[in-house]
Amino acid sequence: MPSLNLVPATVADYRREAERRLPRFLFDYLDGGSGEEMSLASNVADFRAIQLDQRVMRDVSVIDTSVELFGEKLAMPVVLAPVGLGGMMARRAELQAKRAADAAGIPMCLSTVGICSIDEVRQVSARPFWFQLYMLKDRGVVQEILDRAWTAGVRTLAFTVDLAVLGARYRDVRNGMAGGASAWGRFRGGLGDYLLHPRWLYDVGIKGGPHTFGNLQSYVPAAKNPEQFKAWVDSQFDASTSWKDIAWLRTVWKGNLVLKGVLNADDAKEAIANGADGMVISNHGGRQLDGAASGIAVLPEIADALGGSSTLLVDGGVRNGQDVAKALALGARAVMIGRPWVYAVAARGANGLAALLASFKHDLETGLGLTGTTSAAAVGREIIRKR
Repeated sequence: MPSLNLVPATVADYRREAERRLPRFLFDYLDGGSGEEMSLASNVADFRAIQLDQRVMRDVSVIDTSVELFGEKLAMPVVLAPVGLGGMMARRAELQAKRAADAAGIPMCLSTVGICSIDEVRQVSARPFWFQLYMLKDRGVVQEILDRAWTAGVRTLAFTVDLAVLGARYRDVRNGMAGGASAWGRFRGGLGDYLLHPRWLYDVGIKGGPHTFGNLQSYVPAAKNPEQFKAWVDSQFDASTSWKDIAWLRTVWKGNLVLKGVLNADDAKEAIANGADGMVISNHGGRQLDGAASGIAVLPEIADALGGSSTLLVDGGVRNGQDVAKALALGARAVMIGRPWVYAVAARGANGLAALLASFKHDLETGLGLTGTTSAAAVGREIIRKR
């Protein structure tokens, strides 16, 4: 195990440090996937299997990593993905993420089940952020949340479409987070696990409250901790959601609508037909259907099927800026990163995330420059080595 004195350089470095700092049940919630975690592993492996085509003797003295995405100029094609319970991994982690994203010139997407609320994140800066939504059975609650997001300046909504049935997450079962035991008081390891992580206990457990789903507080006023909110949210997930609900959502949301969790070309065409402005090609970070293809594996198929008629993003397995270049080459306009940003904030706060994002940008510049490309917005499949 690397020395604590070493400066983290990669996502793997931040992951190791986050594992040391977090109670076991929280690290496993963040780090784990569904089933035997085959899809979780393939997300990373499929990126690694893609080879870049190195080219030489090209003028790459000026490299532009910026892109336009839904009317906004990004310094690089990266968006911080929504992560539920983010604020349990570091003190008010969503606020720290927003500050780092603002400084890096990229958007941050707040989860419906984040610890910090829309209004709290809004106070960080005037720079717009994205919001992620689940379709809840109570459509009145959905409408109210969307109205609050719009008032807060949100103009891009990421609607999660791959959670009709919750995947079996065995790490959460072992730790008591999935049914039965209380993850917040009687999880495996008990009080001893908190005491083994005194920095987290003081900084997050004691000083980082309130530990509630800020966006849902008014709907579950009696809830005092994430477990109680989770019970309400689980009861609100609507397994009957269909394309007609997306059509309804399009009538009540005036901004950009991005469907998150598409893995099939026919579903992608339906998304466009029902008013989606874009979609995230994603298997939910390997947390839903174990054995499902990775986003990067199906991205070219969907990009070809749509022929440029929609804005595509991809998530799952992105671990450096050269992965970003690969995603751009295969048809994405940008990537979303979830676990990487949370690892960094859990390990070293907003400064850690700022350093990680700087590393992503540098690696993207390297990937572009050494494939003879000078613009992230103009990357094509020519930078991918054909096997």
